[in-house]
Amino acid sequence: MSPYLAAENLSMFGTDPWWLVLLKAVFCFAFLMVTVLFSIVWERKVVAWMQLRIGPNRHGPWGMLQSLADGVKLMLKEDVVVKRADKVVYVLAPIVAAIPAFMAIAVIPFGPAGNEISIFGHRTAMQLTDLPIAMLYILAVASVGIYGIVLAGWSSGSTYPLLGGLRSCAQMISYEIAMGVAFASVFLYSGSMSTSAIVEQQHDRWYILLLPFSFVLYIVTMVGETNRAPFDMPESEGDLVGGFNTEYSSIKFAMFMLAEYVNMVTVSAVATTLFLGGWRAPWPISTFWEGANHGWWPLLWFVIKVQLLLFFFIWLRGTLPRVRYDQLMKLGWKVLIPVSMAWLMLVATVRVLRNENFDFTDIALYVGAAVLTVLILSFVADLFRERAKAAEEPAARPAGFDPMAGGFPVPPLPGQELPPVPRRRPRRERELVVSGGTDTDSDGSLDGKEASDG
Repeated sequence: MSPYLAAENLSMFGTDPWWLVLLKAVFCFAFLMVTVLFSIVWERKVVAWMQLRIGPNRHGPWGMLQSLADGVKLMLKEDVVVKRADKVVYVLAPIVAAIPAFMAIAVIPFGPAGNEISIFGHRTAMQLTDLPIAMLYILAVASVGIYGIVLAGWSSGSTYPLLGGLRSCAQMISYEIAMGVAFASVFLYSGSMSTSAIVEQQHDRWYILLLPFSFVLYIVTMVGETNRAPFDMPESEGDLVGGFNTEYSSIKFAMFMLAEYVNMVTVSAVATTLFLGGWRAPWPISTFWEGANHGWWPLLWFVIKVQLLLFFFIWLRGTLPRVRYDQLMKLGWKVLIPVSMAWLMLVATVRVLRNENFDFTDIALYVGAAVLTVLILSFVADLFRERAKAAEEPAARPAGFDPMAGGFPVPPLPGQELPPVPRRRPRRERELVVSGGTDTDSDGSLDGKEASDG
């Protein structure tokens, strides 16, 4: 692996005839649509299997045409437009959300960058195009899709969709920062932002082995980016009815769902490209079969890796409950961003030491000493912080809290406590109260008379 920038040879892109470029574009679109149709059925079947249900089994063999039937049903439903909505933005929002989801696949390599395959007699690469800054293009396109969700929430003229759109905006901003830092670690090791060059740099070892922490960071952030469970707060039915798409129906609602699943496929393809060797065959196969990474076979390995990551999305949805919104934002800003920045500094340090031809043992010693020093300093800082907090606690009692300040119920601020709720005493501790005071002799005489009569 070269310590300097990788020499990017992108000369094979941009030389195809126009009809071949069009054919590749149609293939990328068809690949996304077929994968989405399959993923919807697969998700419903896997979640049903996890919950001991039957799942879709009516449309087509084994229910495999269920997603196609859902699409036809949505297109035939009544298209309702909210009276108070901003009509132009209301109609454009689903389009703005869906189109960027399709654009990122243009720079994803399905096979080697060389002229590996022949299509109608023309040798070409299994990739629509590539750029020296292809990963920045993917980040930019992913950022545009958020406008569709925010504008959908605002243009609906309703409170709950607006809250869902704002939630989605804040969530995607929070998680895109950590995602960009996870990408930066890959850029440092590969020396390139070109997707084909990044895959080429993984010819001997995938980056999931060299940068495992970056892979974990990206997996968490890609779930947050796609608004999927357990981070599906923009569509939280429990408190937002349906989120940003509450006021949408028919084909416009279907476009939002299409954008969500296409984004799932896109982020899975990016994870495959950056960390899982892209189109390269897995380790046992590549050791004894030299032709596994040539011809049309790389497309098979790429599809298998993408489907495994899609299964991970489904597994999360069927396993984990939805987190609270404050937990979601705390994870993004207070955990992922600081940890990803520290990891990036560590990766940069290791790269500099390797460029200076330091031995691996020396690098491990330096890194281990730095990590140990940071842990000791953090432990000492926490110790002093706890002592200071214990000393200030008796003197810093919070002021009284009025839960109905201003006539409306308000939550307590940090440091405030709710007043104790008055409760009724248990029945056995209450005094017997009868008319005529506390004299209960008559009650006793009556009880005795009734006992004698019995």
